[in-house]
Amino acid sequence: MQNRPLRVAIAADHGGYRLKEEVKRELEAMGIPYQDFGTDSPESVDYPDYALPVAKGVASGEFDRGILICGTGIGMSIAANKVRGIRCALVHDVFSARATREHNDSNVLAMGERIIGPGLAREIVRTWLTTEYAGGRHQRRIDKIARMEAQEELGDDHGPGCGRS
Repeated sequence: MQNRPLRVAIAADHGGYRLKEEVKRELEAMGIPYQDFGTDSPESVDYPDYALPVAKGVASGEFDRGILICGTGIGMSIAANKVRGIRCALVHDVFSARATREHNDSNVLAMGERIIGPGLAREIVRTWLTTEYAGGRHQRRIDKIARMEAQEELGDDHGPGCGRS
């Protein structure tokens, strides 16, 4: 475990604004520093505009983890996973929060305000932030994902299972 506190980036669109405010209170209670990338109201906005700075901040190492919230969490997770190095997990239960850290080393968490309530969201965040990556056999799979990202950048889409005969 690192000696300094985790650095967390957080953002939401209008559909996740209220839950984001709840999650920020949980981060404060846990003593975890965070940067809020918006939105700052329930006025309609476009989720990719908020997912991108969080994902880029985590991918660059400026932040250790990211939390994204929209109505369902789906849009935010899709947008965040477009950034190389991001392993964003859409989570709506505590078991998945633990498993995605232990097995997938997820570095961004997505949740949906219209799916879960604030109490469960706080429990998910606590679990996700305090669960360590197990490594071991799971690292092989993370390495394969990194190679997939590198192949995509090179335009090589002919890996195993890509429909090439």
